[in-house]
Amino acid sequence: MGGGESVLNIEAATRLQRFRYQGIKQADSLKLSVGCGETGRVRVSAGSIVSLTNVDGGAGAWLTAISERDRNFGLSALEVPPQAASTLDPAAFDSRMMAAIASERGGKLEDARVLRVFDEGVAPGEVHLARVTSDALLFVIVPKSRDYITVGGGGQIAVSIKPPVGDNSGLVLPEPLGKIRDEWRVTRGTARAYELKKGQFVQIIDVEGQQCSDFMAMRSDALDAGKERYIDSTVSRTMTRSAYPLPGLHDKFYDQDIRPLLAVRQDTVGRHDTFALACTARGYEERGFPGHLNCSDNISSVFAPYGIQPRRAWPAINFFFNSWIDWHDHNISADEAWSRPGDYVAMQALIDLVCVSTACPDDVDPINGWNPTDIHVRIYEEDTSISHSVSWRAQPDDAGSLTRHSAFHPRTSKLTTRFHASRDLWVPAQYDATGAVEEYWACKNAATLQDMSGLRKFDVVGPDAEALLQHCLTRDVSKLAQHRGFYALMCDKRGSVLDDGTLFRLEPMAFRWCCGSDNSAAHLREQAEILGLNARVLSLGHRMVNLALQGPKSRDILRKVVFTQPTRPALDNLKWFGFTIARLHDRDGPMFMLCRTGFTGELGYEIFCDRDDALAIWDGLMEAGAPHGLVPMGGEALNLLRIEAGLMIAGAEFGPDSDAFESGLGFAVDLKKSDFLGKAALERNAAAPRRKLVGLHFAGSEAPSHGDALFIGREQVGVATSGCHSPQLGHAIAMSRVAVENAEIGTELEVGKLDGRMKRLPGVVVALPFLDPKREKARA
Repeated sequence: MGGGESVLNIEAATRLQRFRYQGIKQADSLKLSVGCGETGRVRVSAGSIVSLTNVDGGAGAWLTAISERDRNFGLSALEVPPQAASTLDPAAFDSRMMAAIASERGGKLEDARVLRVFDEGVAPGEVHLARVTSDALLFVIVPKSRDYITVGGGGQIAVSIKPPVGDNSGLVLPEPLGKIRDEWRVTRGTARAYELKKGQFVQIIDVEGQQCSDFMAMRSDALDAGKERYIDSTVSRTMTRSAYPLPGLHDKFYDQDIRPLLAVRQDTVGRHDTFALACTARGYEERGFPGHLNCSDNISSVFAPYGIQPRRAWPAINFFFNSWIDWHDHNISADEAWSRPGDYVAMQALIDLVCVSTACPDDVDPINGWNPTDIHVRIYEEDTSISHSVSWRAQPDDAGSLTRHSAFHPRTSKLTTRFHASRDLWVPAQYDATGAVEEYWACKNAATLQDMSGLRKFDVVGPDAEALLQHCLTRDVSKLAQHRGFYALMCDKRGSVLDDGTLFRLEPMAFRWCCGSDNSAAHLREQAEILGLNARVLSLGHRMVNLALQGPKSRDILRKVVFTQPTRPALDNLKWFGFTIARLHDRDGPMFMLCRTGFTGELGYEIFCDRDDALAIWDGLMEAGAPHGLVPMGGEALNLLRIEAGLMIAGAEFGPDSDAFESGLGFAVDLKKSDFLGKAALERNAAAPRRKLVGLHFAGSEAPSHGDALFIGREQVGVATSGCHSPQLGHAIAMSRVAVENAEIGTELEVGKLDGRMKRLPGVVVALPFLDPKREKARA
């Protein structure tokens, strides 16, 4: 087989002139975020400006680098006075990656020299700038506070790197994912065909952002036999059981013979087109642009040396093409791409392939920002290890982070292959030996252990910490004693719930807020600035991980392993929402924060510990729990338990379209407080509510889905928020938001399926929670 590069070269691309901006896109600053106890790594070029922002004011930050002309960690690549260098403390952060690099270079990490940019306790938002004097590999380190579990700590550093003026190339390419076999640039308006062997990886990189790249792959063995077998969107969609259309990628792509061709390993964007054609000459002609370059002709041109027949229109995966179906008129719509400079998709070949990648020439639509640019392609060796992950951003303008494995993954991965993304972590959905229903019953009758590390943890510290939380939360923080916590809401001025969580008082001026969203921290910081309060909101990021030990046997298990000092509350004295600082087995064991809380409606505890102690604590609990029937539990069983217990979650029971009372969360609102954000709106709405969260019982096992409409006759009176089949009750149940006129217990409603008209599920309104209405099991 032979290869080819498009004959439609850059001269032909001069036809890309309509609506073109002058010049090429200017690459944005490269951004990354480094959390508590972590290290960020990025390749920088001489003349770049490194900007470090202390997001929450609590974190220290250290800088070091390996210059292209230097083999050791130091400051030779930075414009820094020599006397500013300090010795590195490897125990203060996760130094494994840096230690491995030092070992490869024949050095020791202990000999590294660093610049201590920030000390703990600087003002939030403080910025430090540093100039890079030579090409280097830069490391940004955020050390952890030694006593952060007991007295609070944490922090986050935002890093922005601006390339030298006029440099629009090297900086936007991400760090290689492994050993590169080959790489090349696909210039705008062209295409390139190439071979990909079984096991190899291809990484398709959007160099400057917002640039569509069409991709197609043919089976090599089929081509040798004179047949064309290529990516088939219909087969891929069917085999992966994905909705049509999907503004993203399938996990695998198949051909017409149902043979898997490629597996997606990493995706930093999340928005792509998997159902439309590559652009065609006809498509441009009919819009008044005859002779316009197009990807279909480019694909045919570079595929020709492989004996592949030309086509006027090629099906393709359109990477970085932001398209969707408008569900009102069912038309395909598109807009500018979500991709940023350096974003990419990485896939692994499951069989020998002939592939093609394009740099789309479309300059008459928003898909390429009206300004086509280049695509970069890398091929990696078969023995490269690339983790399965997707990009996650707490806020659209945040630096993206790829989903990573939890600190408990070395244990959970031996028990299951079923994982789902919890924000930026992979956590188990269920375990192979048990399954969701058996795990559910284990939590009811014995005990379960669940990785809950996706929970967000923020420490709020400082002289005005209580005043800030009193302003932002719906409960009276002044009544919260040390070693105690409570469930609370964070509302906006309209009374809508921004987030919910549990607040613990660690010290007189230190609190820990455990919640579901990073928006909590952003909101608290904004309010602290508006009110001029001396309080810091410190992110614990991935440094603090947590487990949920739930079920009637949980206390018996903990009695075997928990050691507490006399100055801390004892395990058996902890009441609901109390906590203590404990150690595993004895005074020298790993430390953890033990809270009598949970999300199952059962007696239970939550354990918060340092990432380095995660496996020791998991092993200790599993060993102690074996005689009591302890089993690991995943997210699917938890969902059954929390619905039965009438526990609400964001995006289902509460969100921007309902206030706290309409979300069933009025019990967490203290209207006797002098004031808090959203109180006026909640007082007004409480006096004249329009909707109410209720339970529904169904005679059968079919449960409604989130968003299903509720009817009385022809009229819609509400919407289902969460539903499931209850193993204990033996029939389907659902939490639903309905008009107050139809919320009386015993009211008969119908869930509308098949467009709300052709199929109805009859249900009866009941009180929440469905089981244990007084929460007696959790309080036991």
